[in-house]
Amino acid sequence: MADVKLSGVGKAYGDVQILRGIDLEIRDGEFMVFVGPSGCGKSTLLRTIAGLEDITEGELSIGGRVVNDVPPAERGIAMVFQSYALYPHMSLFDNMAFGLKLAKVPKAEIETAVNQAAKVLHIEHLLQRKPKDLSGGQRQRVAIGRAIVRQPAVFLFDEPLSNLDTALRVKMRYEFAKLHEQFKTTMVYVTHDQVEAMTLADRIVVLQAGRIEQVGAPMDLYEHPCNLFVAGFIGSPGMNFVPATVVDAGAAGASVQLRDGQTLRCEVDAASARPGDAVTLGVRPEHLRAGEPANALHTTVTFVESLGSMTYAYCSHAGVDEVLTCALEGDRRVAAGQALPLAVPPDKAHLFDAQGRAFARRARQGDHQRAA
Repeated sequence: MADVKLSGVGKAYGDVQILRGIDLEIRDGEFMVFVGPSGCGKSTLLRTIAGLEDITEGELSIGGRVVNDVPPAERGIAMVFQSYALYPHMSLFDNMAFGLKLAKVPKAEIETAVNQAAKVLHIEHLLQRKPKDLSGGQRQRVAIGRAIVRQPAVFLFDEPLSNLDTALRVKMRYEFAKLHEQFKTTMVYVTHDQVEAMTLADRIVVLQAGRIEQVGAPMDLYEHPCNLFVAGFIGSPGMNFVPATVVDAGAAGASVQLRDGQTLRCEVDAASARPGDAVTLGVRPEHLRAGEPANALHTTVTFVESLGSMTYAYCSHAGVDEVLTCALEGDRRVAAGQALPLAVPPDKAHLFDAQGRAFARRARQGDHQRAA
């Protein structure tokens, strides 16, 4: 096993800068997930660790060894791609054994390694089949098995579940979690799906425009996003945002006025704010209390989405251009056109300044602490 350290890492294609000053330590045995919107640089960052892309500035080390100029095959890593990249004319056994054969590993050792990996992945009965005979999930298991047999110090996964259907994605997330628990090897995983990130990661790296916005444990990012971007990206459905103006503020909290004249209270450390400052109030759909008038947004239901165990009410508000989303119990009945006050619990409210930076939420018993 090995840690991975990036110090001031940058990547450019000519004048186009893709990665900018990446400073990151991935701990030995950690499951680290890179997330962010398309084009943010997460796959490029993974490929620089793999050695498939040269870095143009900074230093990259794996297991304490600087590997800037070390070829991919000598870095002690194994990568699983989105496309599986299996040889169609080879059996599954030969696909999994291919790298070991190139490394001239003895035949008996190859057979043992492949059979052990196949057993872990529950594909031992498929080893003589060709990739065309398999489902998408089985092909992905073969690709993972090909990585496992190499016994790498670091596993790299580039959106490995994006080609699978929803039900299989859920099952494979569980399989990835089991693999990490079993092997305890450093794993770096790229996804655009923040649900995958939240369920799999020890820590998450949120990227935007080639920069790291925040690094932390999943619940730390959920409860204490550092800015508007992270707050909006982490969580499903996304956080609601409402423009407001500071009425009064201090270390114990702030009162803000919405565009419709309503005043709400937020329990954040707003000592740096001043009356009249433009701010953004943030509240997650699952934290809104429908039908309660205290500290509430006055909204009108525009659309209702019933999903059985959960109902989402999409509501309009006089001071907000976008609809607000409220998560309700599955048996809660609301209808389009209905007036619906949405109470904002002061201890669940988020507040962001004009630059999008979060005011710290007041720590409460049971809150997750910020990751070191």
